Amino acid sequence: MCSGGRPPSRRSSTSKKADSETGGRATAQARGGNRTDTVAASEWNKEKDLRDREMSDSDSMELHNKETVSGEILPVVIIGNGPSGICLSYLLSGHTPYLSPGASHPNPLLHSKLAEQPGLSLLEQDLEYLCEGLQGRSSNPVAVLFDSLLLPDGDFGADHTSPLEWRYEPERAVPHLVLGKGPPGGAWHAMEGSMLTLSLANWMELPALKLKDWMKDKRRNVRNDRATPAEIASYYQHYVTQMSLGHNFACGTTVTSVTWRPPDCRESRGFWRVEGVQSGGGEDLADDSPVEQVPFSLLARNVVLATGTHDIPARLGVEGESLPYVCHSFWELEGAISRGELDESSDPVLVVGAGLTAADAVLAARHLNAPVYHAFRRAVGDPGLIFNQLPKMLYPEYHKVHQMMTQQQHQPSSPLDSSSSPPSFSTSSSSYSGYLSFPCHRVVSFRPDRKCVLQSDTGRRTVVQVSKALVLIGAHPNLSFLPERGRPLGVYPGEPVTCRRNPIDADPFTNRVLGAEGPGMYAMGPLVGENFVRFLKGGALAIASDIAKGLREGGGAGPGSSDGPVDKWADRLAAVQTLARATERPFS
Repeated sequence: MCSGGRPPSRRSSTSKKADSETGGRATAQARGGNRTDTVAASEWNKEKDLRDREMSDSDSMELHNKETVSGEILPVVIIGNGPSGICLSYLLSGHTPYLSPGASHPNPLLHSKLAEQPGLSLLEQDLEYLCEGLQGRSSNPVAVLFDSLLLPDGDFGADHTSPLEWRYEPERAVPHLVLGKGPPGGAWHAMEGSMLTLSLANWMELPALKLKDWMKDKRRNVRNDRATPAEIASYYQHYVTQMSLGHNFACGTTVTSVTWRPPDCRESRGFWRVEGVQSGGGEDLADDSPVEQVPFSLLARNVVLATGTHDIPARLGVEGESLPYVCHSFWELEGAISRGELDESSDPVLVVGAGLTAADAVLAARHLNAPVYHAFRRAVGDPGLIFNQLPKMLYPEYHKVHQMMTQQQHQPSSPLDSSSSPPSFSTSSSSYSGYLSFPCHRVVSFRPDRKCVLQSDTGRRTVVQVSKALVLIGAHPNLSFLPERGRPLGVYPGEPVTCRRNPIDADPFTNRVLGAEGPGMYAMGPLVGENFVRFLKGGALAIASDIAKGLREGGGAGPGSSDGPVDKWADRLAAVQTLARATERPFS
């Protein structure tokens, strides 16, 4: 059972913002009229704290010195325990998808292909062949395939029954470890419970456990087909327990190095070395006691990168960006609010960015009646703007922000606006006093006197006085554990890996990393451009299928192969864990 690593504590009642691994996207709930939701979120938080205490009292998979004690090379190590890692763990644990007898799929071409070999599991079929002719909202073909099988015609709001059935076949299980900094669920545990997910609730679920059915057991209703991050995080954590996956998870772990060791005279096949530290069970001690960091080193034939991309906030790279009043995360805004630094008498907050996190910051500041300047590069009517892609009925809070961006735009009065002639918030027809947008603008510099220089795409500059500046323009993955921070692995080698502009370059049907130093490295989820849980499950299918193919063809765990039978490795692992518990000093 995974234990170490409890989620970050919620420091105030203000919504906290974090991008998911990706998966679904959490959003700040529209303010006002949400007393019932606030009470519900409070109840969820109490239940979650109780679960955390129960988890921290249970046994944790200890990794200390595992390499030197066992001398074993693990078949698979997964770095990241969010929905990507959980889904892959489920498939690697012997849970196998088949076409259900008598089932049909609304796509006749796909149904006929599946019916050609009904006795073969999906892991044994030719995924590239099954993907031919399919279209969907993902650019990854296996993601579209698996999504169409789990949620047939999901893009049209249909509620067709999946034609798949899941069979537990333990003989197919591939021993593996899932490493994560916190409890199973990843970044979802760091999000405030009163927010709503961007994705519909059934798009957030993992195979073989309907989210709505689980919610009914909890006597909760999924409001407007959208769930809260607290509910999703609890669902993912419950999923690991329900599916008996906990023994594969090692929580409280931070990976510091992943390196390829080529074959030599002692080892005919190369392997990956995964090094890091594992925290003790006292991560959130109220007295700030130091947490013991125990180093570990693992050897693996196959390594899966499933870390998500929300770790490092993106920066503008302009003068003054490191000044104290310039922030790069919603969390810093939440901290300023909790300290009482912002109210209607404050100088305006400058929000830079036109994504959902920036919109949440606008909503949070306006909830306090704090004035807001909102600068972004695109035009408000740009079809690429996320607000122009969201249904108004499902996302009223974002429709409101988009209205503000459209109706309350800055109207310069001269070629050079300055602090002596500050931008005006109010107009006679405005219903959004205290807010002013700057479309098609970029930040030129931040000054020590809290003045920010903005420039339009026509070259006109405006100087605004602010109390704080929030640069919310996305985030990058933390791949510091890879050589050159993973830059050689991107679609554009040498540039930083980002989800949108430069994801990791992976084979579309196996998710093998094409630029890896050796065989057996995979990537999935946001690292390969899949931001939504709905589609990252396809990466799990591609990887599990490729590893299963390696087992069938070479008797080993995928491209790297394994040193011995699965049962033998599992027995050795159990013996190592027993030895570790008997010899290690307990974590304090």
